[in-house]
Amino acid sequence: MAAGGGKSDDFQPFPVKDQLPGVDFCLSSTPSWPEAVLLGFQHYLVMLGTTVIISSIIVPLMGGGHVEKADVINTVLFVAGINTLLQTLFGSRLPVVIGGSYAFIIPTISIALSRRYSSFVDPHRRFKASMRDVQGSLIVASFFTMVVGFFGFWRIISRFFSPLAAIPLVILTGLGLYAQGFPQLARCIEIGLPALVAVVFLSQYVPHFLKSRRGIFERFAILFSVAIIWAFAEILTAAGAYDNRAPQTQFSCRTDRSGLISAAPWIRFPYPFQWGGPRFNAGDAVAVIAASFVAIIESTGTFITASRYASATPMPPSVLSRGVGWLGVGLLLDGLFGTGSGSTASVENAGLLGLTRVGSRTVIQISALFMLFFSVLGKFGAVLASIPLPIMAALYCVLFAYVASAGLSLLQFCNLNSFRTKFIVGFSVFMGLSVPQYFNQYLLVSGHGPVHTGSTWFNNVMQVIFSSPATVGFIVAFFLDCTHSYGHSSVRRDSGRHWWEKFRNFNTDTRSEEFYSLPANLNRFFPSF
Repeated sequence: MAAGGGKSDDFQPFPVKDQLPGVDFCLSSTPSWPEAVLLGFQHYLVMLGTTVIISSIIVPLMGGGHVEKADVINTVLFVAGINTLLQTLFGSRLPVVIGGSYAFIIPTISIALSRRYSSFVDPHRRFKASMRDVQGSLIVASFFTMVVGFFGFWRIISRFFSPLAAIPLVILTGLGLYAQGFPQLARCIEIGLPALVAVVFLSQYVPHFLKSRRGIFERFAILFSVAIIWAFAEILTAAGAYDNRAPQTQFSCRTDRSGLISAAPWIRFPYPFQWGGPRFNAGDAVAVIAASFVAIIESTGTFITASRYASATPMPPSVLSRGVGWLGVGLLLDGLFGTGSGSTASVENAGLLGLTRVGSRTVIQISALFMLFFSVLGKFGAVLASIPLPIMAALYCVLFAYVASAGLSLLQFCNLNSFRTKFIVGFSVFMGLSVPQYFNQYLLVSGHGPVHTGSTWFNNVMQVIFSSPATVGFIVAFFLDCTHSYGHSSVRRDSGRHWWEKFRNFNTDTRSEEFYSLPANLNRFFPSF
């Protein structure tokens, strides 16, 4: 020991884990049924915020009112329930919710504000006409996504993934949505800030005070926080705290300003082509295809996060490509039913897996049943959808942070003493935040993006791609990882490729079959290569 050996109690690096330890229920396990139902309802509650936000943005621009917004929200929930079941049963098999995507807002707004609708006097007719154009573009984009997934193109690309390239992707999948966090919370600080404090206190501090019941507060902190702060907001509204405030403040703070409860029907079944037959425009379709490309990249970051928090092994490229193919099927359903926007793997629900430490696939399937149930019973769903958005934004501050931290956890596979690693991680994360900030700020100030040519579809394509932090960060990191010091003997180990090597093929590691094989022995007909 005196000759230079370390002491027995010297600190040692934490061992690398390809499965996350400390998870209470992994991908293939299930909590008790009462607990699973409550957890499923909690996942449904979390995905409602994005659904309401996206619908509230696009429907008024398309000419719709409260009735149309309520119908679109119910349609989005209905299709999200179907897509989530399909993804968990036949797609990636991961515990991911497939819901509305912000990536499709730019092309949808471009369609809604098109001059071709200037002749419409009736807002409802204008809404239906613009919705039909959006439907046609989503249907075209769905075939692009299905080809990329089912024909194995994403499998080929993902074979070159390394932990180093995945780090900026996953980090920015969470951090890239920062505008939906505190800025939205601050629209009504008196309910948003208490909601943030409540969810942090109940999930992180109370479990250590009450060790005998720590599982209850860790797993249901979202439900407790929403119930407490929502009741507080109801009291403020009833007491007249917002009676003489600005319209925007009343909309954000009051619990009776969403207009959804009175507009929603008691029972309504969404059905294909409910707004009329789809119409196809080449320029619109190209812009939506660009949005679907962004959705593929962002969903990949969410898939990696979900596999980590479900204590599953890294996804084989064939399974990832299969999941992307079923995202295309989801886009097709979005187009057929008329959701007004495409879908992607929900970032906030992936973060909820980390908060609850429950990565059960069954829980997510139960949440899909809640989506279907409340989409049909419109009044009941509208009550939950009327939760003030600052409360949901408070939840996002925690849930998006969990996704970003999942990306940081991938650093354990890389050589952090390598200057190549430091440059690629730092530069790609910085550019992933800086470039979209430039594009979004330019759009806010000038009313159009920095790429302002005579071709609207080209402008939209550039704006969609470079407004996505995850997409920009991943493109930079993937390019640098594949080209910087290519062929150098240390690159493979520094980027962590050797840790993921055994998961490149489906049958190399026996755990892949446990987590990702299809049900009912369907692998015989749809083998994973």
